[in-house]
Amino acid sequence: MAPLRLHIEGRTFRDSANREVTLRGINVAGDAKFPTSPDLPSNHSEHFYDGDNVSFIDRPFSIDEAHTHFSRLKRWGYALIRYVFTWEAIEHAGPGKYDEEWIQHTIRVLRLAKDYGFYVFMDPHQDVWSRFTGGSGAPMWTVYAVGLNPRAFPATQAAWVHNTYPDPAKYPKMIWATNYTRLACQVIFTMFFAGREYAPKAIIDGKNIQDYLQDHFVWACRHLAQRIHEAGDIENDVVIGWESVNEPNRGLVGFQDISVIPAEQKLQKGPSPTAWQAILLGSGRSCEMDTWNFGGLGPYKSGTTLVDPKGEMAWLPAGYDDSRYGWKRDPGWKLGECIWAQHGLWDPSNDTLLKKDYFAKDPESGLKIDYEYFTNKWFMSYYRNHREALTSIHSDAIMFCQPPVMEVPPSLKGTEDDDPNMVFSPHFYDGITLMMKKWNRYWNVDVFGILRGRYLSPAFAIKVGETAIRNCFRDQLSAIRREGADYMGNHPCVFTEIGIPYDMDDKYAYKTGDYSSQLSALDANHFALEGCGANGYALWNYTAMNNHEWGDMWNGEDLSIFSVDDKALPLSPNPYPQDQKSANNSTVSVDKASPAFSKSRSSNNSPISPRNLKQTLSTPSLSSQRSSTPAEIGSNPGYRAAEAFVRPSPIATAGDVISYGFDLRNCTFTLALECNEAATEDAPTETFLPEYHFPGDATDVEVSSGKWTISVDDEDGGMIQRLRWWHDKGKQSLTVKGVKIRQGTSLGQDEEAPGYLERCRQSGCRVM
Repeated sequence: MAPLRLHIEGRTFRDSANREVTLRGINVAGDAKFPTSPDLPSNHSEHFYDGDNVSFIDRPFSIDEAHTHFSRLKRWGYALIRYVFTWEAIEHAGPGKYDEEWIQHTIRVLRLAKDYGFYVFMDPHQDVWSRFTGGSGAPMWTVYAVGLNPRAFPATQAAWVHNTYPDPAKYPKMIWATNYTRLACQVIFTMFFAGREYAPKAIIDGKNIQDYLQDHFVWACRHLAQRIHEAGDIENDVVIGWESVNEPNRGLVGFQDISVIPAEQKLQKGPSPTAWQAILLGSGRSCEMDTWNFGGLGPYKSGTTLVDPKGEMAWLPAGYDDSRYGWKRDPGWKLGECIWAQHGLWDPSNDTLLKKDYFAKDPESGLKIDYEYFTNKWFMSYYRNHREALTSIHSDAIMFCQPPVMEVPPSLKGTEDDDPNMVFSPHFYDGITLMMKKWNRYWNVDVFGILRGRYLSPAFAIKVGETAIRNCFRDQLSAIRREGADYMGNHPCVFTEIGIPYDMDDKYAYKTGDYSSQLSALDANHFALEGCGANGYALWNYTAMNNHEWGDMWNGEDLSIFSVDDKALPLSPNPYPQDQKSANNSTVSVDKASPAFSKSRSSNNSPISPRNLKQTLSTPSLSSQRSSTPAEIGSNPGYRAAEAFVRPSPIATAGDVISYGFDLRNCTFTLALECNEAATEDAPTETFLPEYHFPGDATDVEVSSGKWTISVDDEDGGMIQRLRWWHDKGKQSLTVKGVKIRQGTSLGQDEEAPGYLERCRQSGCRVM
């Protein structure tokens, strides 16, 4: 049996030559959250409730456009793709009705990803459950299955849905995330993870709603895995594994008193009901509740408001025709009445709360529940079902386990679940920047330290100065990684989401072309990723249709590293002179005896051949096509802070990576490693060097031993510039210095660097 292209060895990824692989990745794509037919970004309302008759074909992009996007991502140095898809994309038409055309489109896209040498893992994505509860993920029929009426959510505030908001342009920024603490999500996630314990009357087709929902979700993922397996040339060759589910949530499980907001609920914005108030609103009662806003130190109470549904209920009416999807609801589960009232939690006749601690203890054990208890019991029960279903098809699948965000991971170390083929895949966002949409260079907060009780007061968690902020990010990521190892065992850690909002400061960058704030924020996040000891990451995100007006086309988010209203980073920071060397030159240092310092200079002009001309012509220009964005925010395109995310990184390391990092300000990359044997001729240490920072004629390389080369090639699919280093055994070091340039400024129309073919023409190359 041939060795796997990628496998896990302890806490590292290894390739077939047993080199350590660093997975530098990107989420593809943000617009996979909503359908293409009809095209329904979250600011559109037409046909929104016709959720059964949709198609996600051409997500994340069409086959015709895939080459352009994959070439771009490869050129930017990405090797890993977190492939975003939703349950809705597979099973939107109804329970058990799979969209085989979308599946075949997905397989074709994955084959193209294989041509570019990407590693791909599949992400069954959800945000606050579904598009119909204000996010993405599950099909519309699941909302009806739990007995809720999505058309009543606006009046009852059971969910804040961008598609149904009166003025989509004024939808409050980041309020979508508060849907986790509103009725619809609290009901659905409680049922999905713990319906057997807390909603035993919720029976559909003879199953408790927990089993009904989980089975359909897991089977849908398994069906996609089966089709990928049957394709014959994708499994392991490009699809290396599967993630558990994006950002799982406990719902109401563990709430000690539903009449108060839990102390651990850190996110509050807009009208902020207690779980009890949300239940009352869902049954048509009016409630006065606190309103919250988000400031530099987190949420703060801003006032009170009266929310009056005027008798409209979030539950399906008693006379609803429940035959639409072919299921049979148990007679003991009454429509037209709150499911929690049916379980004795409250009395609708006089609106009396009877069991405020209904969700506080495990009905089986009687033990008090906290989030850690939830994760170890209910999340892990789901994870085992998911893992077993997928590995029954893809036996070598690497399983990316993502516990609830920023919560204590499950205690798996030394247990049967301590699977050697598992990856810890946490998320991290700088919450202050994300919520405020502003980069604060002066101070930030150690949020993870606060959550873990490391400070007597939150005031002690404030970090002052940009250096302290960068170190704080790094230390938080390091602590998350170490906590994963302490609880889950010795496994790789990949941060499968991290990113920054681009529409900071009321879209100042879009009006001026000045991306200095975005660049500083991105560089700080990458500094943390490179210094925390993780094995890789997947930046959130790449959206092919992002523009300055609507961002990622979803809930007002704007985190895509690409936009049709910006220009992509050129291949060099400077215009190319007439005697510039052609793009396929190699720069070589061959002094084996004393190579402590070698300077990359070469006059070796390689001829243009039919093969490399084909590659030249097949690599598309990185310039983007402009959209119809209003001139106020679309007439000053910049590089979108690409100087910070197009950065050098180890690809494959002979031995073990000790540390690596990129100093953007001084354009210096360093790598330290240790190996038991010298790098072989066929398997050197390889590093991605972006040409923008490291032009072939202006790059200095210092190595502790061995020889090195720098070349542009397509060895593993897609043209990139890489440094290959054949070093001795033991501890070794590499330092690469490029061109220091001014970062983050706007790009004039005359500053765009020529493409490869033009560079060849400028250098007088002849085509044979």
